[in-house]
Amino acid sequence: MVTWQLTVDANDPATLARFWAPLLGYVPAPPPDGFDSWLAWYQFVVPEEELDGDPDDYVDRIVDPTGAGPKIWFQPVPETKAGKNRFHFDLYVADRSAPMEEIIATVDAKVAELVALGATVGHPNRIDTESLQRYAVVMRDPEGNEFCVA
Repeated sequence: MVTWQLTVDANDPATLARFWAPLLGYVPAPPPDGFDSWLAWYQFVVPEEELDGDPDDYVDRIVDPTGAGPKIWFQPVPETKAGKNRFHFDLYVADRSAPMEEIIATVDAKVAELVALGATVGHPNRIDTESLQRYAVVMRDPEGNEFCVA
């Protein structure tokens, strides 16, 4: 059996974990057995001079409380994001069978909520033909990682 997690490089892992957890319906991951916090675990496995000791900085792993979704770890890295993501999250918030005006209103309301949480807007993408209607907004999380709200 293979187990896996999604690992996202981050300059400020705790900020990204706090941003993405509620958005995905996730919660902070509990520390490993035998440790009362992630900081305690990090103090056990990482040289002390590499840690700053702020417990909030080590809440960098999130999980789906139902166990259905993958574990996500925001891994600390020194370099900043350099280019376009090779993959990204698509967040579906609107009923795709609804009238286009309703889809736009639902998506735009979520976009406004996410901007208030630290995301930025890239650009909207609208397709409205007889055979296809789609509206999505490309956004960036607090570190510039792209994702779509549709």
